[in-house]
Amino acid sequence: MKCITRVINYLIQHLVVRYVISGGLAGLTTIFVLYILNSIFGLHYLLSAVLGYLAGFVVSFILQKFWTFKSHEEKTDKQLVMYFASSTLGLALNTFLMYLFVEHIFVVLPVAMKFRVLLSQFVVGFLVACLTFFISRNIVFKYKRICNYSSLPKTWLKPIQLS
Repeated sequence: MKCITRVINYLIQHLVVRYVISGGLAGLTTIFVLYILNSIFGLHYLLSAVLGYLAGFVVSFILQKFWTFKSHEEKTDKQLVMYFASSTLGLALNTFLMYLFVEHIFVVLPVAMKFRVLLSQFVVGFLVACLTFFISRNIVFKYKRICNYSSLPKTWLKPIQLS
């Protein structure tokens, strides 16, 4: 159990891992809210999807700001607007690229439309996530890496002696 805890602590020190975890939790929030509102409360699926997206957006912003990029000193309202713009750009790009991949690029694949749609979303989702990661890191949250020497092997921290 100690080994698993050490591995988890090591992994969450990495920015990309924290970004993926935060995005995954936001995605789960979106799906959960959509399901609850549509299936249990009977709201229309489009309204449920919009409210789910907004709930996921809030979770994503909070996790990205305070945990992933550790941006405590910047103004939250300014970052919220920029993050919303970045998310909207990501949504628009996702929609455009989905059309491009499903209708033009993957059309040559001899598979059912459902599979082309899923395959396209995996590829497009990865591309959009990479773009929004760089926008979030460099523009929205202005991430400054702080080196944590405690995670390095002790032999790496010994001074080098030149002879």
